Amino acid sequence: MKAKVNGVELACAIEGREGAPWLTFSNSLATNMAMWDDQVAALKDEFRILRYDKRGHGESGGAPGDYPIETLVADLIALWDHLGIRTSHFVGLSIGGMTGFGLGLDHPDRVASLTLCCTRADSPPEYNAAWPARIAVAKKDGMAPLVTPTLERWFTAACRARETAAMAKMGRMIATTSVDGYVGCAWALQNLPYLPRLSAIRVPTLMLGGSNDILLDGTREAHRRIPGSLYYEVGPAGHIANIEQPALFTAGLKSFLARQR
Repeated sequence: MKAKVNGVELACAIEGREGAPWLTFSNSLATNMAMWDDQVAALKDEFRILRYDKRGHGESGGAPGDYPIETLVADLIALWDHLGIRTSHFVGLSIGGMTGFGLGLDHPDRVASLTLCCTRADSPPEYNAAWPARIAVAKKDGMAPLVTPTLERWFTAACRARETAAMAKMGRMIATTSVDGYVGCAWALQNLPYLPRLSAIRVPTLMLGGSNDILLDGTREAHRRIPGSLYYEVGPAGHIANIEQPALFTAGLKSFLARQR
């Protein structure tokens, strides 16, 4: 289904047990809601699940220009309002996790818990340095040339060799992401404002990292700064830990969610 919110049409899917607590999944850059297939299958009997594609991704609309992270947060709040969701547990990976920081800081009354995966809350120069070249490739030649180098950053070599079907699935997601969506969200990634404010988060929070993730230091730092947060690490796993280690990832997520009841 699609919902018109904040001037864009967001694609979303609702699954799981009617009347159960809401659980929302938010994707990484250059993916779509199908990245959560394994987790939805494991949790649909316990939760009412919302998946959605952020603006410019998957089947959602987008437009040229910068997408501040605050806009992505506002999109989800508007989607929840549209669907009549007052509170929800939230799981986000990478830019999805960054969206979660904004939820916990600026909309804590809407969030039952946060599981923020393979993510960071700031944009230091060494992190930002790689983005101009990637953006230039996307603008000049589209997303196809970014597929292989992105998979190499996201997954360990062993996973890429072993999980050929998963790599093909993820490659299709990257290749079919709109250039506007990729570039717009890349701006958000380079302008993350949340690190100095993390101590203000009071929502129950799990920081979940992949042992080989390029953002592991940022995930650990967020855990150190969020009072009372829990930390769980799966490995070997790169950036998209829920795909590389689905059983371990889902076990950690289920354990945390069970503590919130």
